[in-house]
Amino acid sequence: MNATAAVVLYAMVWFLVFFVVLPLRLKTQGESGEVVPGTPESAPSHSSVGRKAKLTTLIATLLWAAIAGVILSGWVTLSDIDWFGQLDR
Repeated sequence: MNATAAVVLYAMVWFLVFFVVLPLRLKTQGESGEVVPGTPESAPSHSSVGRKAKLTTLIATLLWAAIAGVILSGWVTLSDIDWFGQLDR
């Protein structure tokens, strides 16, 4: 795995984790009873994106290290996932 592949893998893992973490512990304006005029009731009452981004970075770094370790160790190779024989090397 080269440096570009490592960065792309980290970005993919980070955004996947971010979209999973984003709705956790979400409290909407409708649930809190304080709806700001001009916004829907389903809008978040307090934005905690920074805290969730930090949590995402921590989780994504651990997941990325595990995935990169599996790739670099050779446990899973390209021939293992080439079910149709089209990726001859």
